[in-house]
Amino acid sequence: MAQKTLIQAVTDALHAELKNDENVLIFGEDVGKNGGVFRATQGLQDEFGEDRVFNTPLAESGIGGLSIGLALEGFRPVAEIQFFGFVFETMDSIVGQAARTRYRMGGTRHLPIVIRSPFGGGVHTPELHSDNLEGLIAQSPGIKVVIPSNPYDAKGLLISAIRDNDPVVFLEHMKLYRSFREEVPDEDYTVPLCKAAVTREGTDVSVITYGAMVREAIKAADSLEKEGISVEIIDLRTVSPLDVETIVKSVEKTNRAVIVQEAQRQAGVGAAVMAELSERAILSLEAPIGRVAAPDTVFPFGQAENDWLPNAKDIEAKVKETVNF
Repeated sequence: MAQKTLIQAVTDALHAELKNDENVLIFGEDVGKNGGVFRATQGLQDEFGEDRVFNTPLAESGIGGLSIGLALEGFRPVAEIQFFGFVFETMDSIVGQAARTRYRMGGTRHLPIVIRSPFGGGVHTPELHSDNLEGLIAQSPGIKVVIPSNPYDAKGLLISAIRDNDPVVFLEHMKLYRSFREEVPDEDYTVPLCKAAVTREGTDVSVITYGAMVREAIKAADSLEKEGISVEIIDLRTVSPLDVETIVKSVEKTNRAVIVQEAQRQAGVGAAVMAELSERAILSLEAPIGRVAAPDTVFPFGQAENDWLPNAKDIEAKVKETVNF
C-alpha cells in the first residue's frame, strides 16, 4: 500500500474504471496528452487511446450535452469541467436535463454521468476558478454531489460515482490535491456514496464539515483537546443527499453542533444541515447551532484569500463559544 496524494488517488480511480469497463469514457479540456491542468488524467490517453480519453473544444455547454448523449447510448461518461467556476455554461445540461432524465423517462433510462471538477480556495487562482458552488447543485434534486477530503476517500468515492447509474458531480478541492499523503490501496475498492464518516470521535461537540475544512477541523480539534474539549468531526463526503442519520446520531451524543464550510454563509450546504438538526434534534441541543463560513461577498482576489477563508482558529473560537454557552 503506497502513500499517495489526493490527485494520485483520483488518477488511480480513473485508471481502474477505464480498465474495468470499456464503456467508461473520459473527456474534457486538455485531459488527453496534457493530462489536464492538474495532471489528473496523465498517461491515461497513452494507455487507453484517443477513443476513450480525449480532448473537447473549450465549450462547457458542449461537454454537458455530449455527456448526456453518450450516457443515453450506453456509455459511462466521466467529464471534466476544468474549474467549477465555469459550471454556469453547462448548468442546463446538469440541472435542467441530467438530473431529471430518469424521472422524465419513468425509470426506463439512467444517466450514469460523472462531472469531475476542481474547486476551492487557498491556492491563489485567478477570478472564477476557486468559487465554492456546490450549493447550487446540491439544491437540485436528482443529482448527487460528492466532495472527498482525503486520498483514500477520493479513490473509493470516485469509483463508486463512476459505477453509479445516476449523475454525480464530483468536486476535488485544489488545496488538497498535493498538500498531504496517506495510504491508498493499489487494488480497486469503493467508498459508499451518501454516507458521512466519523473522522474523529468526541463527546463535547460535533463539528460537521466537508472538503478542505475537514483538515482545518482536525487542526482545531487537536488544539482544543489540549484545553479539555473533545470534538467529534463528521465529514459529510456526500453533500447531497445528506446523511442525516449520521449527523443526528452524533449531535444526540454530544448535544452541541458547529457547522463548518468554506463557502459563504448564504452558499454551501451548511444551512441545510442546520435546518435538518433544527427539525430532528433540537431537543438534544444544549446550545445554539454554531456556524463557521466565509463572508457573504464574492470570492476575493488572491491577495485577500487568507483573510477571507475560514480556518482552524475560526473553528476553535466558535466551538468554545458553543461549549461555553
